[in-house]
Amino acid sequence: MSVKKAIRSLSLNMIAWILSLIVIVPFIVIVINSFKTDTEATVLNLSLPEKWMVENYQVVIEQGHLLSSFLNSMFYAVVSSLLVVIVVAFAAFVLARNQSKFNNFIYLFLVLGITLPLNYIPLMSVMKSLNLLNTYAGMIFLYTAMGIPISLFITYAFVGKIPRELDEAAIMDGCNSFSLFFRVIVPLLKPVLVTIFVLNFLSVWNEFTAPLYLLNSVEKWPMTLAVYNFFGQFSARWNLVSADIVLTSLPVLIVFLLGQKHIVGGTVSGSIKG
Repeated sequence: MSVKKAIRSLSLNMIAWILSLIVIVPFIVIVINSFKTDTEATVLNLSLPEKWMVENYQVVIEQGHLLSSFLNSMFYAVVSSLLVVIVVAFAAFVLARNQSKFNNFIYLFLVLGITLPLNYIPLMSVMKSLNLLNTYAGMIFLYTAMGIPISLFITYAFVGKIPRELDEAAIMDGCNSFSLFFRVIVPLLKPVLVTIFVLNFLSVWNEFTAPLYLLNSVEKWPMTLAVYNFFGQFSARWNLVSADIVLTSLPVLIVFLLGQKHIVGGTVSGSIKG
């Protein structure tokens, strides 16, 4: 390796390290401060606490009502993400394999939702007329509808990379439409389906505006509203606020770490060539 290439590689690595530190240092500060006393936590820094206050997490869970909010967020995120995966998998396969003018119009109409903003005034009127306002089902249907456009856009392009010869070979081997879809197409779609599940899970878990407008019952609040309410009550106690943020972030990190090995591009090409 030449000196010029070595310097360039070192410079890029240094930039990557600096950017990584910019991202990770604030989270480390939050984690450390979540174990400090009230007095120590007033100064947000990287110094370790004199005494590790694990009790802060117990206080947050009990007084912040995080257990019920956690279960609500998990229910909203998991169910809506699964519905998005199921609907998008079927829709992408049908629309990509039958490219008629009508199907192309349906695809473009659905994908157009990526660019359109969500207007909560008419949305609240529609949900109220359907008795979905302030309900679990209403939030799940809304999150599912919000996730379909970008998920369909990603999956549609992925299905287009799968050669039609696979369909013909499966049909010649005796597969019907459902066997073709579940035994041939779905295994090839696994990387993209896991990807859209993770992306939708993260989006729903971090959503704040929709539940703020559409949920007026504390028992149905997700984690985002619980954190907002908790911060309003304990804004002067940064150790408890930090513990609350850590507990809210953990599920997102776990889901991402579990799904990151599947979030890859071009996996279908490698599986077909093999």
